[in-house]
Amino acid sequence: MMVGLAIVSCQSPAKDNYKNTTSKIEDCRTIEHQMGETEVCGQPQRIVVFSPWLLESLLALDVQPVGYAAHNEFFQEDYTDPAQQIPYLGDRITQPLANVGALFSPSIEAILKVKPDLIIGTEYNNDVYDTLSQIAPTLMLKDSLDDPEQSLRTVAQAVDRGEQVEQLLTQTQQQITAARSAFAPLVATHPRVALLSASELENIQVENPSDPCSSLVKELGFQLVLPPEMNNDDADFSVPISIEILPQLNDTDSILLLGYNFGDAEELDSMNGFKDFQLSNIKQEWSENAIAQSLDASKAEQVYFAQGYLCTSLPGAIGTKLYLEELKQQLLPSQAS
Repeated sequence: MMVGLAIVSCQSPAKDNYKNTTSKIEDCRTIEHQMGETEVCGQPQRIVVFSPWLLESLLALDVQPVGYAAHNEFFQEDYTDPAQQIPYLGDRITQPLANVGALFSPSIEAILKVKPDLIIGTEYNNDVYDTLSQIAPTLMLKDSLDDPEQSLRTVAQAVDRGEQVEQLLTQTQQQITAARSAFAPLVATHPRVALLSASELENIQVENPSDPCSSLVKELGFQLVLPPEMNNDDADFSVPISIEILPQLNDTDSILLLGYNFGDAEELDSMNGFKDFQLSNIKQEWSENAIAQSLDASKAEQVYFAQGYLCTSLPGAIGTKLYLEELKQQLLPSQAS
């Protein structure tokens, strides 16, 4: 960080000096974000983006970045093979992509090397906003889990793709509507779902009923089964529970458990791909736990496992499509594409 700050102070233009000579003044737009307002001109060509959910927005708008900071140290090798290194988005990368650190600890020096003309970060990077703003126009957006649609609109405004947003949102809604019809027979007979998430049974929790993972399940027509402390579907928090409390959720037709794993990267090589890496541990623990197996849903073989990564890290257009496909494969195997 110290090296980066020194380089910035010596080589970078002042924050208010971007009105870059390559853009006409009428091509500029002022964009509101977490740290105030930033003027962006023309169509940025060298974009650095932090987090998979903002990378998702860029790629959904057919815009390629030059630098990327993943959300977890797990993905911090050089991006020599993005299709293998960036889950579900890497195969959409069509140009060289630099690793500029992790979401919570971006590398100022690496960012300087790619000479960006736009930086799109998150609220978790507010502490380095002033430094980044000396390198290029910088936006800091809220976590996309709060409002994926607004996040997409802000990114689209920044990269001058406003006309594509409505078409993209309409397409996503059409996919949800079609999925709702496909799930209707199951919803009619088994409407009540307990939505859980865990990397291991020791840290299991009931999902926030307002987040994208839960919201999409509700849009499909299912009713979420909640513990007493989450007394309505408008609650905006997740609730950790112990495995001993699971029987309190026994008044449910099925259980959907969102698994995740960001453990030792070396383990991934021995797994059958990223999905297996995310789910194998929690599946095994569930199958071996007496309390989990005593639940009515387990006895009826109506416990399903899906990747939490799809709806928490990719809550936009790309992730929504993948999450719907995952739910179909789990709950409607005969109808899965």
